[in-house]
Amino acid sequence: MSEPLRAATRATYVVFAACGFMLASWIARIPQLRDHLHLEPARLGWVLLGAAAGSLVSRPFSGPVLARLGQRRTVQVAGVVASAGLFVTGLGGAGGLWVLVAGLLLIGFATSVWDVAMNVQGAEVERRLGRSIMPRFHAAFAAGTVAGAGVAAGLVSLRVPVPVHLCAAAVLVAAAVYLGARDYLPDAHAAPTPGAALPPAALRAWREPRTILIGLFVLTFAFGEGAAGDWIGVALIDGHGAAAAVGSLGYALYLAATTALRWFGGGLLDRFGRVAVLRALGLVTIAGLLLFVFGPNLAVALAGALLWGVGTAFGYPVGMSAGADDPRHAAARVTVVSTLGKVASFAGPPLIGMLGDRVTVLRALLVVAALQAVAVLIAGATRRQPPEGAAEARAAEEASPASGR
Repeated sequence: MSEPLRAATRATYVVFAACGFMLASWIARIPQLRDHLHLEPARLGWVLLGAAAGSLVSRPFSGPVLARLGQRRTVQVAGVVASAGLFVTGLGGAGGLWVLVAGLLLIGFATSVWDVAMNVQGAEVERRLGRSIMPRFHAAFAAGTVAGAGVAAGLVSLRVPVPVHLCAAAVLVAAAVYLGARDYLPDAHAAPTPGAALPPAALRAWREPRTILIGLFVLTFAFGEGAAGDWIGVALIDGHGAAAAVGSLGYALYLAATTALRWFGGGLLDRFGRVAVLRALGLVTIAGLLLFVFGPNLAVALAGALLWGVGTAFGYPVGMSAGADDPRHAAARVTVVSTLGKVASFAGPPLIGMLGDRVTVLRALLVVAALQAVAVLIAGATRRQPPEGAAEARAAEEASPASGR
């Protein structure tokens, strides 16, 4: 492996991990922000919609941003803007509801562009290496979330104020992303025409049935991941009578399970294929949710959170890999897939919150199980596809005089 490729691999790990650490830092503090601002479940759901709204609005334009700035600069700028949003979110507990909403909007707006750019870079590194490591990049993201949630749990126990915690985390994340992304590989493909709101490749990707199905598949798994982040702590505290620190611990356990499978489970995909593995994990998610919701005690609920984490581990990274099967169209298709996936973050918080007002947040999480049943049915869309024209190119090569045939 060349030194530039080795450095780019390290940089990709760092950027994925920093994104996870930043998101988990504020997510793990949701119960404390809720209590300080006296938010009931439905209102909390609408507040959490701020981050999802910013992300959903900006994500379709990630392609043009990448075209103008390149992957390295896009990640650096997005990391700084997201960190500024985390800083503002930290001040939300003291500054009031609208300060919190403004911070979440900034986080959502920046992290969506950051997400697309780092996945496109991850796909490029994967192609240069010649082996599948995308799940490990997402394991680095999950490891960052475990670290963020674990730090948060410790700081909650020590009664460290939310502003102190989140403002310090913002500075750390901004520095890590800016310095880490300097080692990114150069962009491999020509940029779309400057000045176009959406390049032709991006528009064409929105009309591809397979790309849309992959996006819907990612949506179901993203809904499960998002619901875990937004509501595990609240559900454990309100539904199972857990202490605040145990609420944060439940989310940390979920993330630990996700991280472990993403890091060690890539061989399952190589051995059994995407479709079989993803369908099996969808069933695991359903089983975990049933234990989490209906478990007779806190220990069983925490075991359910672990299974929930295992079940949702591969949905997003494999969806990104499936969207990037053809490197020529990877950026456009990853943008479409991740945009559809982000709809879950937009719709999930208010849906769970409104249902929570009627049937409790704990019971409302059964919606996640229903969506996982849909994921099991449409997982076939992720089956590996060769790049367009690959078969024709191989046939032409075999038929040429140089082939000796």
